[in-house]
Amino acid sequence: MSLANVLLVDDEVPFIETMTKRLEKRGLTITAAFSGTEALKTLEKDSSIEVVILDVKMPQMDGIEALKRIKAEYPLVEVIMLTGHATVETGIEGMKLGAFDYLMKPCEMDVLLAKVKEAASKKRAHEEKIIEARMKEITSRRA
Repeated sequence: MSLANVLLVDDEVPFIETMTKRLEKRGLTITAAFSGTEALKTLEKDSSIEVVILDVKMPQMDGIEALKRIKAEYPLVEVIMLTGHATVETGIEGMKLGAFDYLMKPCEMDVLLAKVKEAASKKRAHEEKIIEARMKEITSRRA
């Protein structure tokens, strides 16, 4: 089983190719998207995605706009923001909008891997709580 099911979103093809190889070697399942719009379409089709690694600077829809849409439509999916152009303001804005974390490019592979594992665990814990609450609701109706 994969450590986590990850959607990697960046407009730079070489970056996606390199990161996909490096992350898959470490036990992650990677799906790639080259824009915010493509990321949203992928999330719509694939409900197994747990974590999105999202570049901030992209043409058309930037990472902050993509983050807002992902959190609105898929609130349990965790998002890790990545940027080569990090500003404190963008980081703070991303965190306020629900990003799990914010990392600078290039980031240490071990740091990114640890963040992805933490984010996937958080999503799984939320899902378990929702299932438990629904089970209690169903069983209490029968009583």
